[in-house]
Formats: sequence, structure tokens, C-alpha cells
Amino acid sequence: MIFKAKNGAEIIEKINIDENEAIGKFSNLNHVLVVVKIENDYLLGWHKWRSDWETFGGLIEAGESLRECIARECEEELGISNVKFEYLGIVHYNMPPGYWVKDWHEEYGGLYGITLSRDAIQMMEEKRQDKDEIGEIGLYSELKAREENIDEINEKLLEFY
Repeated sequence: MIFKAKNGAEIIEKINIDENEAIGKFSNLNHVLVVVKIENDYLLGWHKWRSDWETFGGLIEAGESLRECIARECEEELGISNVKFEYLGIVHYNMPPGYWVKDWHEEYGGLYGITLSRDAIQMMEEKRQDKDEIGEIGLYSELKAREENIDEINEKLLEFY
């Protein structure tokens, strides 16, 4: 086990496997996340339904590859396209009952990283489409200074990039 949050959620392991092989290997591979680095800081989004700051991403749609999923999610949540994602691996979790699943469960998620300039924040504010789910975006250092509610698992994921 790599990390255990106060709510019991765990990052069990990070698996280095080719991204194209991962879809067929893990039956509970259901989402993809991206760690967004802005110079020496990180960008997080305020998830309105879960009331916390998180990395960006979402559920894999039928027939979608991991890379197609993260590209779609980043266009919706951040208004960015045609960026070079760095594949970081598959993260294996043990998750408590929550938003999508009502029981304790194991799941797997693809993890990517991207690095953008500070100037990109203004462009993202103007172009991002999914403001119903992700209400705001903010820099990690500023959120920590304000003692905002940052999801512990997502905070730990920042360390992978």
C-alpha cells in the first residue's frame, strides 16, 4: 500500500504497464486522471458534487482508449486540446462507498501528467466547458495556504508527476 486517507481510501499500487495493454488487463479500469503542473505548482479543480479540490479527469466511455478519455476530459474540464500528455501508469485503489459506487470497492485508473505555463490558466478559464461539475480551478499552493478542502487521494497523486 502506498497511501491511506483518513476516510480509509487507499492507493494500493502504481502499475507500470503499456497504456494500450491496460484496458484489457484490468476489469475495474474505469477512469483516467491527469496531474496538471503549472511551472513549480499544480492545478486542481473544485468538484461541486463532492465539495473538494481534485485532479482532472473522468470515466472512460465505451470504446474509448485511456488517451482518448483524458483528451476528452481535458477539453471539457480545462478547455485544452492538442497537448502532449505523459502517461504515468495505472493506479490501483481501494475506495470507500461514495459518489458512483455505494460499497467498498477496488478500481483502477489511468494516470497522466501535463505541464503548462502560468499563462494557460487564463485561457482555461475562458475555454473550459464543464463548469457545472468543475466550478473553479486553482493553484495547489494557494489552496493549501487558504486551508481549502483538498481530496487526500488526489493530493497524493500529485507526487507521481
